[in-house]
Amino acid sequence: MAVEVGDKAPDFELKDQHGTPVRLADLRGRRVLLVFYPLAFSGICHGELCALRDDLVASAPKDVQVLTVSVDSMFTQRAWADKEGFTFPMLSDFWPHGDVAQAYGVFDEDRGLALRGTFVIDGEGVVRWKRVNPVASARDISEYHKVLAEIT
Repeated sequence: MAVEVGDKAPDFELKDQHGTPVRLADLRGRRVLLVFYPLAFSGICHGELCALRDDLVASAPKDVQVLTVSVDSMFTQRAWADKEGFTFPMLSDFWPHGDVAQAYGVFDEDRGLALRGTFVIDGEGVVRWKRVNPVASARDISEYHKVLAEIT
């Protein structure tokens, strides 16, 4: 079942690229930009995460936490983060495989990976905006600036 705007965001705890557990509920009081992507080291994902690194993370308001999620292992996430200089949390939805992507309704069962789902979650833990793109369609990162400016 897909998460819709106005729904309480499903809580989760996943390890980031350094093995540190990240729990959504611990971010209450902050806005969260939750970005699911299919696979590390892939072309479209590379462009999107580099845009997050170069354009969004540095200029985002201080109360915004960017979290990215894929079904890759923590070790793959770490290798990619180190190679590309990604400093935002890159969460591993590796096991149970795609469990969090499934909870948000963005898991592609046939391919075993996440669709390009993006959610803005407010400080109360409510989904205020969402966009889901097919695996082959890149997202417009500039749209995030507009959405974050509108949702306080």
